[in-house]
Amino acid sequence: MRIVNAEVVVTSPGRNFVTLEITTEDGVRGYGDGTLNGRELAVASYLTDHVVPLLVGRDAHQIEDTWQYLHRGAYWRRGPVTMAAIAAVDVALWDIKAQVAGLPLYQLLGGASRTGIRAYGHASGRDLPELFDSIRAHLDEGYKSIRIQSAVPGLGTIYGIGAGTTTGGTGRYDYEPARRHPVPTEEVWDTRAYLRHLPTVFEAVRNEFGPELPLLHDVHHRLTPIQAAKLGRSLEPYDLFWMEDCTPAENQESLRLVRHHTTTPLAIGEVFNSVVDYQTLIREQLIDYVRSAVTHTGGISPMRKLFDYAALYQVKSGIHGPTDISPVGMAAGLHLDLAIHNFGIQEFMPHSAETYQVFPHAYTFTDGYLHPGETPGLGVTLDREAAAAFPYEPAYLPVNRLRDGTMHDW
Repeated sequence: MRIVNAEVVVTSPGRNFVTLEITTEDGVRGYGDGTLNGRELAVASYLTDHVVPLLVGRDAHQIEDTWQYLHRGAYWRRGPVTMAAIAAVDVALWDIKAQVAGLPLYQLLGGASRTGIRAYGHASGRDLPELFDSIRAHLDEGYKSIRIQSAVPGLGTIYGIGAGTTTGGTGRYDYEPARRHPVPTEEVWDTRAYLRHLPTVFEAVRNEFGPELPLLHDVHHRLTPIQAAKLGRSLEPYDLFWMEDCTPAENQESLRLVRHHTTTPLAIGEVFNSVVDYQTLIREQLIDYVRSAVTHTGGISPMRKLFDYAALYQVKSGIHGPTDISPVGMAAGLHLDLAIHNFGIQEFMPHSAETYQVFPHAYTFTDGYLHPGETPGLGVTLDREAAAAFPYEPAYLPVNRLRDGTMHDW
């Protein structure tokens, strides 16, 4: 079943997305997500200029061979742009294969291992009353696990806090940190203030909402290993489901120090793009959850292998699922979630109504659980006419500086 056409669509219904549409000689269309927040046009160019010319004429059923062809054949391997482009191809081909089989994709991955996919939502606040209101709103929406992010006294806008408005000027700024400015906005960070304040936030949340509610927190790479160890220990009384990205983990051995000092579960990997990034972390059981997204890690094919490897060491999944993953990428993650045995939890941030208009989808969120649906393939399509109404707009994630002006991890 030969590929006869492949096109890249960039659209911005509230935020920018890169979608690859592959068409076979039988008229079957498959979709893949190549979105890389703040670098969308780099992936679009990589696909259009270097990958699409290689796809026409290839057998759409040869998913593994095509993946290896694009990965090994490029010589310059890995990196977020390359792996997002390869992911778009891989997911689109899985979408096509499942449509031809007349089955939802998870059936081709071994069938369902559970009836639903437990999801967590993002609650945040500039103070405790606002945070409590956000938690209650998420509980009312059905979430059974909640990520907690809080402002820090003395600091302005920081990662994860609903301190502004959406693109349309209404609603809280919980869901999309990339801002439409000609250059990245700069935020100020103070690690000691954060380390002093955060345990008091979790103490207050536990006192208000009790011991049963699973709570998560994203450090967002902002601590050194010893600082991360200190935070993990200070949060132990509040029984976190996980502490995410506690330190930049490119130096995988640094997690040994963190693990030595705290029993708080650790989740790592949303900026990783290869199993190579995880080898030490998984083999030495230095983390508890793998955080990569299908979109940024080369697609479904390598992610399935990554989770199978993690399962050998009792490490579970925690697939990255923010709104800079399109509904195509979200659906791909959900099919994996449903099929793999070592599922942990799924991040879920609902997209805007405009995004769902561009990407009609079959997946659902009901009573705290997601399901990819029973539509053959991924269950997500692209409305080209709707996409055309939302042209690309440059947007950047913020950057971080310490109080003395030193550039810091955001």
